[in-house]
Amino acid sequence: MTRFEAATTRERRKLFADAVVAHRNRGSAFLTVEADYDPDVDGEDAPAPWIQFADRTFNMDVTDDELEKLKGMLSSYPEFRIDQLESPETAEGTNVRITARSDANRLAAFTDDAFQTVYGRDEDYRAWVVAV
Repeated sequence: MTRFEAATTRERRKLFADAVVAHRNRGSAFLTVEADYDPDVDGEDAPAPWIQFADRTFNMDVTDDELEKLKGMLSSYPEFRIDQLESPETAEGTNVRITARSDANRLAAFTDDAFQTVYGRDEDYRAWVVAV
């Protein structure tokens, strides 16, 4: 992998798929993708959204509203399923673990869709692969 960011649907999905392949080939612990911070969507105190993937599992933090959007989005991905929801009392929101047994392109599509559907990013949002 030589590039780490993209801002169109086609470029992002190619970047995410390449990151999944690199992650698998390297046997790395996980890969992490972040969307650019958007104060209109994220608010002033919230961090930019991120999604991790490791060992056939997505990991993401969501608010209650985002969790409902994620559950709705999963109907388009019947091969994926929520395995774990964890809501520590000291945190605002829920950590979600989703089993996702699929090819790199399908995983990339899910990641891109999640940033748009769950985290409210526009079609031209910029995403970064920050760890592979």
